[in-house]
Amino acid sequence: MTPDALFQLANPLALVGWLALILSPRAPRLAQGVALAVPLALSLLYSGLVLAFWWEAPGGFNSLPEVQALFTHPHIALAGWLHYLALDLFLGAWEVRTARAEGIPHWLVIPCLVLTFLFGPVGLLAFAILRFTLVRKVLP
Repeated sequence: MTPDALFQLANPLALVGWLALILSPRAPRLAQGVALAVPLALSLLYSGLVLAFWWEAPGGFNSLPEVQALFTHPHIALAGWLHYLALDLFLGAWEVRTARAEGIPHWLVIPCLVLTFLFGPVGLLAFAILRFTLVRKVLP
């Protein structure tokens, strides 16, 4: 399967996880299950790509130009994208679980989820600010 075909499969899969989190008050256990299963599936695909193609990719992690070169390899670029999809969704699931446990209204968490989906760390920052404002905690 080509990197583009895998990309076309991974994106809707991740969206299913995000949709489950946004709708989680309706079925919290199902949402958390989906939001765990999807990142695990993406992580499995990520691991396979890294194991299969890491050695033929140029670049590395010692400088920004090396990282840029690393992501010129299509399979490694896809692995990088899967990394984002998996970890951001995992983070979103943590936000929902934490908010539920601490009594933060779900409607206040939804903007944080959107930001986490689109901009990862910005969503985490938004959730940390929300959490600190409402329960005086930032991290566990």
